[in-house]
Amino acid sequence: MNKGRLPSSILVAFAVGLCLAPNLAAQAPAANGVPVQTVVTVEGRHGVKPPVIQRDDVMVYQGKDRDRVTDWVPATGDHAALQYFVLIDDSANASLGKQLDDIRQFIKQQPATTEIGIAYMQNGMARIVQNLTTDHAQAAKALRLPLGTFAGNGSPYFCLSDLVKHWPKTSARREVLMVTDGIDPYYVSGNLEDPYLDDAIADAQRAGIIVSGIYTPGMGHFAHSYWEIYWGQLYLAEVADKTGGESYYIGFTGPPVSFVPYLDDQANRLNHQYLLTFLARPEKRAGLQRVRITTEVEDVQLVAPQQVYVPAAP
Repeated sequence: MNKGRLPSSILVAFAVGLCLAPNLAAQAPAANGVPVQTVVTVEGRHGVKPPVIQRDDVMVYQGKDRDRVTDWVPATGDHAALQYFVLIDDSANASLGKQLDDIRQFIKQQPATTEIGIAYMQNGMARIVQNLTTDHAQAAKALRLPLGTFAGNGSPYFCLSDLVKHWPKTSARREVLMVTDGIDPYYVSGNLEDPYLDDAIADAQRAGIIVSGIYTPGMGHFAHSYWEIYWGQLYLAEVADKTGGESYYIGFTGPPVSFVPYLDDQANRLNHQYLLTFLARPEKRAGLQRVRITTEVEDVQLVAPQQVYVPAAP
């Protein structure tokens, strides 16, 4: 053995350690940060009830950095509170009338811990016809046929932003079900960078509100323009994907045969949600930051907003 020289095996181990160190550091949760809470929906394989997910099964990333999960609570029992708005497009075709009873039954079947509100999209605003209430029969009665006009030619995304901005803060979960064709008459279809769509998504993400959407045909030329219908459904899907919700679309121009499968799926999703708290890495200024929430549990997917609001560094 040569004096003053380390054995080659030790040198190799040291070199491997240097290579692995950055990766290990990226995998280890950060020890500090600012607490952020969001709602996560657990999805299992189609038709299979998802398993109970434990806190240690959940991983949160900002870029390559892993954040520390501090709390993971099922949205049940004392944490089951939910505020849920049904937001209907007043420009919808009269065919929506066939689905109103399905929506009424869905509302009546919600648990007593759920407050239901009803609003209609009119002139770029959310016209609330029933404030949030636990009287589900009363909320169901507030449903009516859409006006069947162009409702001031307003964008459904103006209406969503209006609802979000006037929704008082609460510790309860907050979710919206949009019933609309998703078409934005204020912007040229065929562009995924609709600023009004982007603003509505950012408003919902900032408020921590999950948005889902059911496609229903609108009025006039847009009701039979495959181009507009196609992009309207894509816009609805984008809102849902980026806020942690679900979109239900059919891919052709006619109305859905029934809303029941969609509403059943909504009820199932609401029953498999968790309140997640993690320590986020703050920036100098408060704002939205991209996060990735995942798990290694087989046949399970965690659905959550793509961005969350993170307070500024203290």
